[in-house]
Amino acid sequence: MHLCQVILNPYPRRLACAILCLALAGHVTTSFAEDVVKVSPAQMRSLGVRVTHPVSSRTDQTLPYPAQIVIPTPQLWVVSAPAAGMIAGLSVARGDRVTSGQRLVTLQSPSFVSLQRDYLHAIAQDVLAAQQLRRNTELFEGKAVPQRVVEASQTEARQASIAVAERRQMLRLSGLSDADVSRLTDEVAITATLSVAAPEPATVVELAISPGQRVEQSAPLVKLARLSPLWAEIAIPGSSIRAIRTGAKVEVEGYATPGHVVLVSETTDAATQTVLVRAELPNNGELRPGQTAAVRINFLSPGESAWEVPYSAVVRRGEAASIFVAIDGGFRLIPVTLLAEDQNHMVVAGELSDKNEVAISGISALRGILVGLGAGN
Repeated sequence: MHLCQVILNPYPRRLACAILCLALAGHVTTSFAEDVVKVSPAQMRSLGVRVTHPVSSRTDQTLPYPAQIVIPTPQLWVVSAPAAGMIAGLSVARGDRVTSGQRLVTLQSPSFVSLQRDYLHAIAQDVLAAQQLRRNTELFEGKAVPQRVVEASQTEARQASIAVAERRQMLRLSGLSDADVSRLTDEVAITATLSVAAPEPATVVELAISPGQRVEQSAPLVKLARLSPLWAEIAIPGSSIRAIRTGAKVEVEGYATPGHVVLVSETTDAATQTVLVRAELPNNGELRPGQTAAVRINFLSPGESAWEVPYSAVVRRGEAASIFVAIDGGFRLIPVTLLAEDQNHMVVAGELSDKNEVAISGISALRGILVGLGAGN
């Protein structure tokens, strides 16, 4: 029986058999102490081994990753209807910039009329209670009424004041300013028209209503947002996440002002096996929510120079990674640190230079010689 036929559980069978026969015929040797594989140029051709030079990675940055530009959630808010009614008019459109206090929506609201009426009624009751308290206090001082009458009047006056404060606050929640409330108090000018204003400078990102539509109290009307800074949400492969830290500089291709990493998620997406990295970016108007962009992330502590190599050059052993580097008469397997990767390239840190040659094909054959077939040497 041929020696190649006695190999158990080949991986793969044909490759293992070919390497073993080549080793017996061509004296391929290995050294496990140094992770060295000795092969001649002719044997390299037989094994399909090709090499290339590593390329210095751009300023120790990751490869470009796609990112989604989004509005930070703390900078989003919704202006809702302060009272039930009908939309009489819209003063803004999607994309408009608004200032603090600028009118957004005009609302015709019967319930707003009721709020004003209740407030004026509370004012009248407060005045009556105050007058009754003064009268009873004078009568008590003249010993015309007992003290309990004064105490009852004090309680009624306090309750009336509380009712006024409550009704005033409800008008403020409806969008009336203190000046509007004072004018209502002085002029008793009840109106059915209610203006909804922007609480602070922002951009209109969504309109939830249209003219003529009837809405209930607290129904969403307009969504506003501040558009600087913005977030870039980046999906980083789990194998590259160890090189990225909070605070690392982030550069968006085609955009001059860099940002920084504010979050490295502690969870991994089960479907894509990626980790969410969130960067905060100042925005001068060039970035727009919803767009996609390519970003590079700096390594905070690169330690060694970073190098780009083809994806096929990296040998993985669990969490560890290595590269076959050409030496006189063969290859040495040296450890590297994975910093970034995409479908075609990896960025690694290790004892490399642009003068080195690294194996990019025939890797399985070299590994087979090193870890599988050199045991008897």
